[in-house]
Order: sequence, then structure tokens, then C-alpha cells
Amino acid sequence: MRYISIILVILTVYSAGCAHKSAMAPSAAQQTPSSSRVNETPPLTEKQKPSDGKNETRDFSDKDLDVLYEEVDAGVVHVADPVAPLNRALFYFNDKLYFWVLKPVAKGYKYVVPTPVRVGVKNFFYNLITPVRLANCVLQGKFRSAGVEIQRFVINSTAGMLGFADLAQNNPDLTAGEEDLGQTFGSYGVGNGFYIVWPFLGPSTLRDTVGMAGDLFLNPANYVRPAEAAIGITAYEKVNNTSFHIGDYEAIKEASLDPYSAIRDAYVQYRNKKIKE
Repeated sequence: MRYISIILVILTVYSAGCAHKSAMAPSAAQQTPSSSRVNETPPLTEKQKPSDGKNETRDFSDKDLDVLYEEVDAGVVHVADPVAPLNRALFYFNDKLYFWVLKPVAKGYKYVVPTPVRVGVKNFFYNLITPVRLANCVLQGKFRSAGVEIQRFVINSTAGMLGFADLAQNNPDLTAGEEDLGQTFGSYGVGNGFYIVWPFLGPSTLRDTVGMAGDLFLNPANYVRPAEAAIGITAYEKVNNTSFHIGDYEAIKEASLDPYSAIRDAYVQYRNKKIKE
């Protein structure tokens, strides 16, 4: 049991970083891409943009991914990177972990689990972390968005069978959102600080790292006991989310001459954009 728990920890922590999430963003195990210079990353063509199949249901995280593709073609962004050699080493470690562990697991899971089931699981976990989004909407003074979160939670938790069916999406006034403590700090004027690549977690900044730690306290899944059960639940969520994004990270990595710089700069651009929304 102990060895199984260790494996689940690796899968959970690695894929959790950029989701923060979501979703990330892309699925978290994949690292959010971009370029440090406009001429370093050629524009992605439609053929380069991966598709998860015509029958896949895409959610707000996929819209965010489209934004990231736009960031690849955007201008230069600057963020302090005082520990770049260490960050690059950790980037390489995370890259191998994705290709050797998370991707094979997600591909096998996708092969055996039908799309409607995976979509239902994704909806359930999105509904489950409503407290994270709700609290940060209130902290940012987005009271209308807070009201939307409450309405979505009530509708999806009851008629939507604990959130497995996202019935609220049928109402255009109840559009799904995404808020976290890192964005809240940013709305208060807190800067990125410096860039950090965490082992397993992926790209982040000092501000977003503190925010991510704070959001953990509002995630109900973290209070499941025993701890092994909580780890297993979170790991399953991340594998399920990753199954919708297989190929995204690969396509952007191939389009970048320097994937490390591309991912660093697009991550910062993406987070800055979310704060302004």
C-alpha cells in the first residue's frame, strides 16, 4: 500500500501544478507554453494544434489553452529568473516524468473509459472546488461572479447529481469561471516575484506558489481521511483531466526552439491575463 501511495503522490503533485487549476491550464502535468522572443517560436498552424477527437467535450480549461496558443505568438514578457540553471534542471525532470509516467497512464485511462464518463468526472471535481472559486471571487470584490458560483453549485449539486452533469451551463448567465488565490494577490497589486519550476508541480511564481498553498485549505478533497484516500482521489482527478489534453504539451514543445523559455514566458503572460479579466 505504501508503494501505491508513493506512485499516487507523484501523479497527483506533478499534474496539480498548472491546474491550479484547474485544468490547466492545461492539464497540469503538461507545462504551460510560450516563447521568450517572438522569433523563437513560430506560429502554430491548425495542424500543429492537437485535437482530442470530435466527440470530446471541452470546458473552460480548453478555452484557456487557446489563449496560451495566442500567447505563443505574443510579444516579449519579462520575469525574474535568478535560479534559471536549477529551474531548467527541474523542467527537464518534469518533462521526463510526463512522458514516462503521466502520459502513458492517461492514455491507457482514456482508452478504457468512455468520453461521457470522463466528462462527468471532470464536471464533478469542478463542482467540488466551488469553495476555492467562491472565496476568491469575494476577496476580489466580484460579487456577481460569487453569486454565479453559488447558483451553479446548487443546480449542479442537486439536479446535476452532485455535479456529474453540468446543467448550469445551459444558462448563458451562469458561465463557468476560474479564480484562485494567486489571481487574488495579483488583483491587489502583488507582483509575480521570481519564476519557479517545482518538481512535479511545474511552472509557477513566488506569488502563485503562496496562492496555491492557500487554496489547498479550501479544497474539500484535501480533508478526506485516511490521507491515502485523499491522495488517490486527487490523483484520479488529474489523470482524468490529462486525458483530455494529450498532445497539447507535445505540440507546443515542438514549436519552440527553447521550450523552457517558451513555457516560462507564456505562463507569466497567461497569469497576467487572468488577473486582468
